[in-house]
Amino acid sequence: MEPNVEIRRLLDVMPASGRMTAKIVSKPEQAKVIDASFPLPWSHERPIYINFDLWFRLTKPQRDLLLLQMVSWLIGVKWFKPDIYQGVVLLGLLGGLIESTQSDVVGVVIGAGLSAIALVRIWRTNKSQDVELNADAAAIRIAQRRGYSEAEAAQHLLSAIEATAKIEGRSSLNFIELIRCQNLRAIAGLSPVGVPENYRH
Repeated sequence: MEPNVEIRRLLDVMPASGRMTAKIVSKPEQAKVIDASFPLPWSHERPIYINFDLWFRLTKPQRDLLLLQMVSWLIGVKWFKPDIYQGVVLLGLLGGLIESTQSDVVGVVIGAGLSAIALVRIWRTNKSQDVELNADAAAIRIAQRRGYSEAEAAQHLLSAIEATAKIEGRSSLNFIELIRCQNLRAIAGLSPVGVPENYRH
């Protein structure tokens, strides 16, 4: 299949919010089937890189769900939402600026340190398994608007995660993928056991 034809099809599968920010880019040299860089706060475009030689080894439903999960993850990364850590970043920066005008080196260091700690916390929150699980759930919701049932969508995403690992030559799934797979099995009705609540934070 021609990559450009598939790109046009995938753009139709994407939600409107994804089409505004995500851009699908062919990257035949990458070892991963699908990949995206962690979106930084100043980046307006969020490219999704696909190795189409590997991509076409997956079934169409698997491809749909993998793309929807990636788009949901990219959209779900929030740098600027009102919470305690964003407040600490702003206060730290503001305090650092005020102290720098008064030539207070210790105050500047404390302000910058507070900001750095809060930024690391925001980064970790956005890279957590909770964000991945939320992206899976969002992908399944979008897939339901594309004609899949919840159980079907969960099964396709589950099989896509497992198939992708094999295509990429990995002998096993990583820890977050294992948690995601267990959660998807529960959603698909293949397992009575879901993800324990303590793994979601």
